[in-house]
Amino acid sequence: MKVAFVLGTSTGGTARHVRTLAVGCAARGVAAGVFGPAQTDRDFGFSRLAGGQVSFTPVEIAGRPRAAHDVRAIRRLRRLLAAWRPDVAHAHGLRAGALTAVALAFVRPTVYHRRPALVVTVHNAPPAGGATGAVYRVLERIVATRADSVLCVSPDLEERMRAAGARRVGRALVPAGVSAETRGALPLPGNPDPARPVVLAAGRLAAQKGFGTLLEAAAGWQDLRPQPLLVIAGEGPLAADLKGQASRLGLDARFPGHRDDIPALLAAAAVFVLPSVWEGQPLILQEALRAGVPVVATRVGGTPGLTGEDAALLVPAGDAPRLAEAVRAVLTDEVLAARLRKAAAARGRALPSEDDAIAAALTEYKIVTGTR
Repeated sequence: MKVAFVLGTSTGGTARHVRTLAVGCAARGVAAGVFGPAQTDRDFGFSRLAGGQVSFTPVEIAGRPRAAHDVRAIRRLRRLLAAWRPDVAHAHGLRAGALTAVALAFVRPTVYHRRPALVVTVHNAPPAGGATGAVYRVLERIVATRADSVLCVSPDLEERMRAAGARRVGRALVPAGVSAETRGALPLPGNPDPARPVVLAAGRLAAQKGFGTLLEAAAGWQDLRPQPLLVIAGEGPLAADLKGQASRLGLDARFPGHRDDIPALLAAAAVFVLPSVWEGQPLILQEALRAGVPVVATRVGGTPGLTGEDAALLVPAGDAPRLAEAVRAVLTDEVLAARLRKAAAARGRALPSEDDAIAAALTEYKIVTGTR
């Protein structure tokens, strides 16, 4: 079997998931090729995977709709897929999925090769409202009507794709992978007092992650002694805005940028906070659960499915007072914190592994190609 993985611009979970699947396929004797932006290859090293057994071919699929750019990407995908002739094209994200669907419509079957089956994993909810939202609704419709299988990272996305007309809808397994060694954490800027409890958040500094709400909430626990230290690890377009907001609120917050020692930071945290506006199967949350850290998160997307009702305090998205109240409760109630730690560790042990995700994907490929 040959599988072509198609993805657009990605700086996090989507690309990591594709990397896991591509390596897993290659290790099991399945030819794997990755098609996506050259920058994504530079960031994630697809062309160096599995000792060169995973091929990478650049296709510049932009992060936002751009008509002329998208037409060029479709033409290039059509030529590449017609030449490589995979059994399955597995696209990740609505944009990559829709462009791949259109490209495959122009790949003619031959005596020896049928048109590749199309599997699309939907990792994020489309933007709501405006011109961009309208474009994404069209992309959603293309994926729903043309994909042989649509895999979704959360129940709400499954409902959306069924409503859009998808024939086969299932749940995508997106594991965080094995955590790195927790020793040797890099020092945080400012040499924080180890007596201060660390409130940790991590992720791309973008609107989806809700870090502005977290900063508002932090103003509600500044009276605690010792005063909690808020650490928001990550990079992104809102870095300067968030630092400015913290300064205006008079917060002692740390923004250490990209970190390669997230497991170590989780091990040192008194509470992990995920204040997102929307999430699928957040990898950082899976890491927090496996680390047995008390979790406060927003009740959005796939988050409740990962934590259940016992392994986190769940609050509405965008509600700074409720978020502050939940964090304060964890920091001041040792019994509650201990209960959350125990429940998080139990949920972490039950999370799917990389092997589970690879096996599930291979099963889906066999179903859509009729080789099961």
